[in-house]
Amino acid sequence: MELLKKCIAECIGTFVLVLFGCGSACILGCNGASADAAYLMTALAFGLVIVAMAYSIGNVSGCHINPAVSIAMLVSGKMTLKEFAAYVCSQFIGAIAGGAMLYAMFSGVKGTTYGSNGLYNNNIWASLLIEIILTFVFVIAILGVTSKVENSSVAGLVIGFTLTLVHIFGIAFTGTSVNPARSFGPALFAGGDSLANVWVFIVAPLVGAVLAALIYKLIAEPSKKAPAEVPEKAAPAKSSKPAAKKTKK
Repeated sequence: MELLKKCIAECIGTFVLVLFGCGSACILGCNGASADAAYLMTALAFGLVIVAMAYSIGNVSGCHINPAVSIAMLVSGKMTLKEFAAYVCSQFIGAIAGGAMLYAMFSGVKGTTYGSNGLYNNNIWASLLIEIILTFVFVIAILGVTSKVENSSVAGLVIGFTLTLVHIFGIAFTGTSVNPARSFGPALFAGGDSLANVWVFIVAPLVGAVLAALIYKLIAEPSKKAPAEVPEKAAPAKSSKPAAKKTKK
């Protein structure tokens, strides 16, 4: 029952992310063709969704709403394989529902791709590299800020601002995915090249997240020092003076 509640929370969170994040891109016409205010507004939309969801469903599921975040938690030993599978299924369901809502709202708009991602200069390898780097930065920030309980009050803000940052940088290249579910939902309804190339935006974020988890584990865990050797007790030194003879009374 507890896992079901978490899955519902993840489904809702991912639905909201796709609807408001990708929906903002549709409304603002942020399609990577030119750098303007639409970039910043779309980036803020994605970041603000994370902030809103972190402080609403974070106490239920941790607010992953991203398979890349979930796989990083799996590699870090913070969730089981069963939980990981359930989270990812819920996230994709939420993303597909979000994509369906975008389709219902914007299907009449000519040329819309519902906020789906695209290859940078039609180059698969460059797009893979960009998304791996973007996801690495995003996930390592999440691992760092959530590693201490005292950061819980600001974790949502840090994660939201980090997502905004990677979007500001990445929108011009690939539209910024860093989230396989967020990419799959809109691409499913956009079809064409968006759907044909969506595997790039599934594979790259997962690779970037695993790298982030492994490297963070390497640099953050305290090194184990060998126990100091305890010196053996020295035998009591023998006195060089001859023992005093006992006198008879």
